[in-house]
Amino acid sequence: MAGLQRVYKQRIKSTQALKKMFRAQELIAASRIGRARDRVKMAAPYSQAITRAVSAVATHSNVTHPFLVERTDTTRVAVLVIASDRGMAGAYSASVIRETERLVANLEREGKQVALYVSGRRAVSYYTFRGRDIEGAWSGHSDAPTTEVAGEIAEAILDAFRAPADQGGVAEVHVVYTQFVNMVTQRPHLIRLLPLEIVEGVAPVEDADTLPLYEFEPEPAVVLDALLPRYVRSRIYASLLQAAASELAARQRAMHTATENAEDLIRMYTRLANQARQGEITQEISEIVSGADALAS
Repeated sequence: MAGLQRVYKQRIKSTQALKKMFRAQELIAASRIGRARDRVKMAAPYSQAITRAVSAVATHSNVTHPFLVERTDTTRVAVLVIASDRGMAGAYSASVIRETERLVANLEREGKQVALYVSGRRAVSYYTFRGRDIEGAWSGHSDAPTTEVAGEIAEAILDAFRAPADQGGVAEVHVVYTQFVNMVTQRPHLIRLLPLEIVEGVAPVEDADTLPLYEFEPEPAVVLDALLPRYVRSRIYASLLQAAASELAARQRAMHTATENAEDLIRMYTRLANQARQGEITQEISEIVSGADALAS
């Protein structure tokens, strides 16, 4: 009985240590989520403006640009996966990877070859463990992405899209990330980035059917050459920001639940330890009374 009491006390001690760690992770995520949400809002106007500009150029000009037409010389498709660097965020990374696997299965059924570009250590570890080839990998920035990292990812993807078929060129570029809806809801989201589909991924634009009129100086082809790489970088950066806010929200929620579960375990182990202690006391009293009765007789 005394040994059982020591076991429960040890479990209480270890669970209290885990509770402190969970609580610290929850507070860290809570302190960062506000800034992450602000960065998403701050990036939205630029993303919307460049989307409208690219839409106007593509709509009001007859220029044929490589980023706007389907490639038929290759069946390779690039898929960018944006996951987290660390765990303790519930099913955040698992949901993104599950959505990616669904996309990859659909593309392979269409006879396409998938080239993976991965952001986040969790996704890198997942595909490395399964022996999947990774064309490009980035990590160390999932909860605080920078424009430099977004530029590196965009350049790698643009180089693959511009490359000839015999040098590993890709015909399409897809991005899988987690869209931040609110503190409770974050859902995996899929977009086809190239060939260009003009979509609004950050926030709806008022009067989206009415595009502003632009005068192109210099020629529309030169404007597209300058705008389209910037557009791709802005979309990737917006996706990274959305994923960062989603990761922090998921981690805060997961750590809050883990803290509550640790408190429940501590209460249960405390009750069991008290029961073991009462049983030990009862046993000792019984032994004393039995010894006294034996001496009296």
